[in-house]
Amino acid sequence: MKNKVAILCTIVTLGLVIPQFANAGGGKFEGVITYNITFPNSNLQAEQLAMFPKTMTLSIKGTKTRNESTSAMGAITEITNYDQKFTISLLQLQGKKLAIKKTLAEINQEYDKVAKPVVQITNDTKDIAGYKCKKAIVTMDNNGKKTSFEIWFTNDLGGREMNFGNPVYRDIEGMMMEFSMQERNFTMKYTAVSVEKKSLPDSSFEIPPDYKLTTQEELKSMFSGGGK
Repeated sequence: MKNKVAILCTIVTLGLVIPQFANAGGGKFEGVITYNITFPNSNLQAEQLAMFPKTMTLSIKGTKTRNESTSAMGAITEITNYDQKFTISLLQLQGKKLAIKKTLAEINQEYDKVAKPVVQITNDTKDIAGYKCKKAIVTMDNNGKKTSFEIWFTNDLGGREMNFGNPVYRDIEGMMMEFSMQERNFTMKYTAVSVEKKSLPDSSFEIPPDYKLTTQEELKSMFSGGGK
């Protein structure tokens, strides 16, 4: 039971920090990108890994994006509006439907808490989901300990100008097609496997009427045992 609670808290946390990495590019692309999620070099047991999402879909329409992933614990959606500069987290967990909206000021406050990354663009390229991608090496300095990881991105689906939603990835100059998120005892690796051009409804980028607005602090308390 304790393991399930810990994993649920981790999933909630991931829902609050899912990279808002899609560069909508002022309407350059409309459609859906699907990513596979793997867990390389993980210390988690098989039954624990089974609770995490295995795929993520990224819907893009103009200056709006929607990240969606579903796990055994529930569904997490992250909506970003690059024009109006806000994000919305939608969480459907343990029978609850909750929404958290963050303004640009709140997002910038989170930036100030994170060590500024150094991004090095290399000459390496490879094809991912039919798009030519370039490799970037991102280096973070956390309390004197440096960590580096690779990101593969393409300029064919957007640029850097709207990539404001995550302090680690905001200097990446295009759509990230392969990247990783590191937690304490595991790594989640996202790899794009398909890109589908299609029309999307505006309602997909709004808060559904059956979701309750809450705050990040209330949400963490709720799923860590501090609330009901």
